Amino acid sequence: MDSILSLIKAGKVLVGDGGWGTLLIKAGMQAGECPELWNIDHPDIVSDIAISYKEAGADLVSTNSFGGNRIKLKSYGLENKAKELNRKSAYLTRKAVGEEHHVLASIGPSGKFIIMGDVSEDELYEAFREQAIALEEGGADACTIETMSDLDEARCAIYAVKENTNLEIIVSFTFKRSSDGERFNTMMGTTPETFIQEMKKIGVPILGVNCTLSVEDMNVLLQKMYTYEKETPFLVYPNAGQPQLTNEGIRYPETPEIFKKYVFDFYKNGARIIGGCCGSTPEHIRAIRNEVERISQI
Repeated sequence: MDSILSLIKAGKVLVGDGGWGTLLIKAGMQAGECPELWNIDHPDIVSDIAISYKEAGADLVSTNSFGGNRIKLKSYGLENKAKELNRKSAYLTRKAVGEEHHVLASIGPSGKFIIMGDVSEDELYEAFREQAIALEEGGADACTIETMSDLDEARCAIYAVKENTNLEIIVSFTFKRSSDGERFNTMMGTTPETFIQEMKKIGVPILGVNCTLSVEDMNVLLQKMYTYEKETPFLVYPNAGQPQLTNEGIRYPETPEIFKKYVFDFYKNGARIIGGCCGSTPEHIRAIRNEVERISQI
């Protein structure tokens, strides 16, 4: 199978998947549960989620492993199951989507901060090393180091993957928009420009932005990034708006039709992998797929 980067260089616009937590909650996952434990306790549901995104048109389907590093798993008393949970997550997605789709190993942040003395770089490196190896063993061929906000933590994850696996690497940060609408920063104060500079220094070929922002805010951010950097292909996975608490639970307001309206703008601003994050569903991905097919005919 061709690499993700080679497909992009050949002119392809790839479709990612959508929110995993959204569908796990819909399937019955309760607040306080460990999502990664569902790989063992509810494998059929995890497989069905992967299949639903494949059938919606995703070229890249994720693993249910976002919080699968042992540091994060320790809060559930599951740190010693890190290898098993990650290996199983990749196995389930690979089995669900087959060999013709890329399995994108999801590697999220630890929830601890180097600057606060909560964790050391060595501890982060080892946790991400263990996770990445298990994900590759389970069948992943690429990874997204995603929803990051700390450059130092991201570097630990990147080197852990680079030095211990053959997984293709995408790195995606999450940004907040300032109240005046003019600036974007991570919670650690990193700007999009600094993110791009630092990732290019260590040779990350595909950069992304995901989570937190609605499609409209994500579009503004992507415009700023593309103005600054036109050579690097971008991944963009916006939230389906800001979550709203209703009598029926948490609701995300942005529909598949709203997502579809922004796909061409994302494409014009350098996005070559387009999917969704929190609140997005297979219906959102199907809408993106339809628009990507239209773009490919232009």
